Amino acid sequence: MQPITTSRTPVMFWHTESSQKPPRHAVFADRLSAGALLKAARDHTATVWTGDFHQAKQVLAALKKRVRSPAKPPAATATDIQTAFHRHRLRQAQQSRLINMLAVEILPDFRLCLPRAPDVRAALTDVFASPNREPFLLPLNQLLGFIGAHEWHKKGVFVDALNARIHVPFGVFSPLRGEYLALAADAPLPGGVQTAFDIGTGSGVLAAVLAKRGVARISATDNNPRAIACARANFARLGLNRITLLQTDLFPDGRADLIVCNPPWLPAKPTSAVETALYDPDSAMLRAFLKQAAQHLNPNGEIWLIMSDLAEHLGLRAPDELNRLFQAAGFSVKGRLNARPTHAKAAAADDPLAFARRRETTTLYRLQPVSPFQPPEAV
Repeated sequence: MQPITTSRTPVMFWHTESSQKPPRHAVFADRLSAGALLKAARDHTATVWTGDFHQAKQVLAALKKRVRSPAKPPAATATDIQTAFHRHRLRQAQQSRLINMLAVEILPDFRLCLPRAPDVRAALTDVFASPNREPFLLPLNQLLGFIGAHEWHKKGVFVDALNARIHVPFGVFSPLRGEYLALAADAPLPGGVQTAFDIGTGSGVLAAVLAKRGVARISATDNNPRAIACARANFARLGLNRITLLQTDLFPDGRADLIVCNPPWLPAKPTSAVETALYDPDSAMLRAFLKQAAQHLNPNGEIWLIMSDLAEHLGLRAPDELNRLFQAAGFSVKGRLNARPTHAKAAAADDPLAFARRRETTTLYRLQPVSPFQPPEAV
């Protein structure tokens, strides 16, 4: 929450899930055209809607149409592709800042008192730890995102490998991309595996897949309290009470026969807490994981690292960089399983990154420590 000045009170608090700076000022209005709203937004002034909720949604849709326009396809060279990606990210951030300048006032106990407004208390309870005692301003676009995420949370995502649904609230990475789960369900387990670590468990879905496959003792870690609460609820719903959950960076104490990790795939800067599941600046989490993994692995154990090569197709990572990281950390590739993406964006021709998504492959790398008497396996 960040304080801003408004036309109604000297100071109100502005909430956003992104890293964007708050507006300099906010004015209250019960009607305003998208053009006038956009002009104010470009002057760093937000509009707090006080009129009909459905009309606010219509104005927001018109605002998005004005702000968003088709992006030019990237150039052919690797350097230009990388530049195109960063321009795409910058453009997204600029559009998001303008769109988020249409806000609503959330009254104490998460009440939204606008004509024809829905009851948003359950959706906001999913996002915030406890009901608010003071009013705050919230971008309407984010509120609609919270409402949509709450509906997905209730419905859940069906996971074939579990023959069950995983329920994910706002702020936790959702397992909508089923191909990486199929890889974890199909990869051959190390002989005699009894213990496993799931590092960065998120919704807990990979730990649940391992438990479904018969791994007796599993420890799952995450540094996001939302993820820990989400995974705990999913384990309870699935009857997986033997999985130990720990809120910590990377590894728990001790060693395991199998260590599984699905780190963020893109070495770029996240613009919100939600994006930390996708973006890892300079591959910091991946590097730290590989550096520490060997000391937490039992003899004859394996590491399953699940990565997409989208970063390579975007020019963000050199084609051989992963292999160099593996070797520098003392690991060789024992085997790999590949899958092509099946999610909706992979087939979306109007996606500015479609040129890279069409070539993307997701891989489960089976890593093992290099024997001191044997050179690393050629990959």
